[in-house]
Amino acid sequence: MGESKNRTELSSDELRQLADKINHWSRELGFQQTGISDTDLSASETHLLDWLDQGFHGEMEWMQRHGALRTRPQELVPGTLRIISVRMDYLPPAGRDPQSVLDNPVLGYVSRYALGRDYHKIMRKRLQKLAEKIQLEIGPFGYRAFVDSAPVQEKALAEKAGLGWLGKHSNVINPRAGSWFFLGELFTDLPLPLSTPADNHCGSCQACIDICPTGAIVTPYSVDARLCISYLSIEHAGAIPVELRAPMGNRIYGCDDCQLVCPWNRFARPSTEQDYSPRNNLDAPQLLSLFQWDEKTFLKRTEGSPLRRMGHQRWLRNIAVALGNAPADETIIRALEKKMEAASELLREHLRWSLTQQRRRQKE
Repeated sequence: MGESKNRTELSSDELRQLADKINHWSRELGFQQTGISDTDLSASETHLLDWLDQGFHGEMEWMQRHGALRTRPQELVPGTLRIISVRMDYLPPAGRDPQSVLDNPVLGYVSRYALGRDYHKIMRKRLQKLAEKIQLEIGPFGYRAFVDSAPVQEKALAEKAGLGWLGKHSNVINPRAGSWFFLGELFTDLPLPLSTPADNHCGSCQACIDICPTGAIVTPYSVDARLCISYLSIEHAGAIPVELRAPMGNRIYGCDDCQLVCPWNRFARPSTEQDYSPRNNLDAPQLLSLFQWDEKTFLKRTEGSPLRRMGHQRWLRNIAVALGNAPADETIIRALEKKMEAASELLREHLRWSLTQQRRRQKE
């Protein structure tokens, strides 16, 4: 955290006025909402440690490695007194209706957050600009910006900052904006006034639990990543468990089912950020077309996109599974067979599975 020893102590009135200005600047920078919380996350620490103890984090070993550091912001960044949390809507302003893509098995479904430019860079730059505006107003102060880039319990912080409540699917829900938004944080040494934490309004609804294709929401507010399609398709490096391949359907990067069914998302608004508009027709792509991308094409067309981090092998693995779930088609069979020639052993296993599914359907 940067030094702040030259800053004159601010009065409570000045801090309140500064908080109002921060909210105004945040909106100017494209954030839809801003809130302020303290560093006490003890209430969520027990849940996190229990979640880790059950192995629900799967292969995301960094979560186990950092442990309780995620719920102790003052240890992650010494000197932190307050966290400024922001949210930015990402529902693409244009593109094919998500459900219509899921309902068409020859198309590939890409999670709506990943259709455009990578949000990490967009939000981090704007958080930096927010910090610079604060510095121009009051002089040097200590801060550090985060956008899903360190062991930060961002959802718990957002809840404390009043941006929304943690839904049963483990996403943050805002009563006026649903859940289609990104989160970012600015850790500061400023004793700013606190926002009012959000109340939970899920009630008895369990639509997200009922709709989950793989039953990953094992109990309300607890997701077993090892069953979650988002984890399996993006984070998981090995073979997709055989029993989970059919439930993946045509989802080739992430899964939005729990958000699509959430009644609060009727209040969601499309993003005003053109950077989140779909690229390369990924809002409703033909699976066979995507399957033809070699690694060079994949890297070129996913430049600046969240999709690039999955790598070409996982990309082909996921598409192979989706093709195995598609209706019987000789063209698909030929494409799977051709890809077998130079495939890695990991990909070959999924190609064999998909070919078996396709040939079985041909005989039905």
